[in-house]
Amino acid sequence: MEVLVAVLVLAVGLIGGTAMQLHAMRARQESALLTTAVQAAAAMAERIRANAGQRALYLALDYDAAIEPSPAPPRSLCQDSTCAPAALAALDIYELKRMVRASLPAGRARVCRDAHAWQAGRLRWPCSAVPGAPIVVKIGWRGKNPDGTPQADDDGGFVPGVAMTVAGVGP
Repeated sequence: MEVLVAVLVLAVGLIGGTAMQLHAMRARQESALLTTAVQAAAAMAERIRANAGQRALYLALDYDAAIEPSPAPPRSLCQDSTCAPAALAALDIYELKRMVRASLPAGRARVCRDAHAWQAGRLRWPCSAVPGAPIVVKIGWRGKNPDGTPQADDDGGFVPGVAMTVAGVGP
C-alpha cells in the first residue's frame, strides 16, 4: 500500500514537472516572437525617420501574411549608390513584409497614423488616421491559447503584439 502511495505521489510530481516544462517552452516561444516583433518595429521606425519624405508610401502598409501572398521584391533592390527615396521606401516595405511572413506565425504589419493605439488596455489594429496624429508601426501574430485554439480578442480577431510610435516625423 505504501508503495502505491509513493508511486502516486511520484506520478503527480512528474505530471506537474512536465506541465511546468510545457509552460516554460510556450513562454520562451512567445518571448522570442515578441523580441522579433520589437526589433522589426524599431528598424521600420528608424527607416521611416530616415526617409520621412516618403511617409505616404509607408502609411499605405497593411500586410497580413495569413491572407496575402508572399511579397514580391521591388524593381530596385537599391544595391547601387544611386537609390531614389521612393525605391528605398519600397525596399523597406518589402523587407518588413518578408520578415513578418518568415518569422511570425500568420503575422501582420501595419503603419498608420493613430492617436489612440490603445483601447481598453489593449493594442488594436484600427487606426484613427487623424491628420497630425503620430505615425505608429504595429506588428502582431496569431498566437495560441494553452489548449491550442487561436487567441482572439472580443471581436474574434487578434491584437497587435507591438505598437511603436515613430518620433521625429512631421505631419
